[in-house]
Amino acid sequence: MAERALRGTRLGSTSYENDRNTDLAPRQEVAFDCPKGHHFTVPFAAEAELPPTWECRVCGAVAFAATGESPTPKKVKPPRSHWDMLLERRTVADLEAVLAERLEVIRGRRGAPAASDTGRRQRKSA
Repeated sequence: MAERALRGTRLGSTSYENDRNTDLAPRQEVAFDCPKGHHFTVPFAAEAELPPTWECRVCGAVAFAATGESPTPKKVKPPRSHWDMLLERRTVADLEAVLAERLEVIRGRRGAPAASDTGRRQRKSA
């Protein structure tokens, strides 16, 4: 008879154990208030660390704990740009010297312009 009782069931999906004579873990209810006026409670374990915010069950906005404690904002690092990181490694005088060296290399590849061509440029026709 016991074999027939388990026929057609899936293993691990349903528990045939009941909740009689069992003690639940101690719990506490925490109330949250939504900025849009919704009020709801969430059960937590007694020893759990309580979050200062929770997503509203009705509208999905960020609701704050009704205890009145607002969450402390996290310290945010200011974003560093490429220029900031470059100045950590070199001084402005060093950068100007490197720029001058690179400009000389580029001008050397192009070839120095003749003295007569410095005043005017000629357009190449197609």
